[in-house]
Amino acid sequence: MLPTQSPVIDVRTIEPRERHVQIFGRLDALRAGEALQIVNDHDPVPLRHQIESRTPGQFQWAYLQSGPDQWRVLISKLEAKAAAAEAEDSCCSGGACCG
Repeated sequence: MLPTQSPVIDVRTIEPRERHVQIFGRLDALRAGEALQIVNDHDPVPLRHQIESRTPGQFQWAYLQSGPDQWRVLISKLEAKAAAAEAEDSCCSGGACCG
C-alpha cells in the first residue's frame, strides 16, 4: 500500500492516554501488506519500541517526515515470511537485549 493510500491517524488530536490504545487497535486490524500513517508533534520512538516489544518483526517502520514540528511515520504490516526474517535479524534475536 502506498503512503498516500494508507489511513492516517493524527495523534495530536487524541488525548495522550488514549493514543497508543487507538494506534494498537488500528494496527491489530491491519492485514499483511497494509499500512497506517501516524502524525505526531514529536518523534514517536517510544511507540516504535512498544510495537517491537509487543509484536516483534510483524511491522516495518519508515519515517516519511522527521520534525522539527511534525513527524509522519508509515507503519506497515509484514507478510508472515518477511516478519519471521525481520524478527531473526533484530538485535533481540537470541535474547541479546530482551533478557
